[in-house]
Amino acid sequence: MPLTVRVIAPDKTVWDSEAEEVILPSTTGQLGILAGHAPLLTALDTGVMRVRSDKNWVPIALQGGFAEVDSNEVTVLVNGAERGETIDQAEARAAYTEAEARFNKAQQSDNRQERIQATQAYKRARARLQASGSAV
Repeated sequence: MPLTVRVIAPDKTVWDSEAEEVILPSTTGQLGILAGHAPLLTALDTGVMRVRSDKNWVPIALQGGFAEVDSNEVTVLVNGAERGETIDQAEARAAYTEAEARFNKAQQSDNRQERIQATQAYKRARARLQASGSAV
């Protein structure tokens, strides 16, 4: 029995289809979901969600949110999401390089807000780069 998976961002539905398996970037680590999984509600971190459909893995970059698993349905509500095949790899690599430099510089700062913003930007850029299929 397959899973019904929905990934919903404020501006669009990124995925709405059946899948055999889902790997989520929860705030406590990677979380694998198969058919028959116990009911679950979990917070999601910024990272890459992977959906296995027709024996192919589809990466989706997520910008944090929540996931609910119940009766073989996985509903993912996120602040933003992009499917890997829609991400320009060269642009993602440039954004990652810039975010990494900002992150490294911010670690030396006494400004807590600057460190938090740089960390979030770095996580977003890293997730997009990974979802595009490029190694970090």
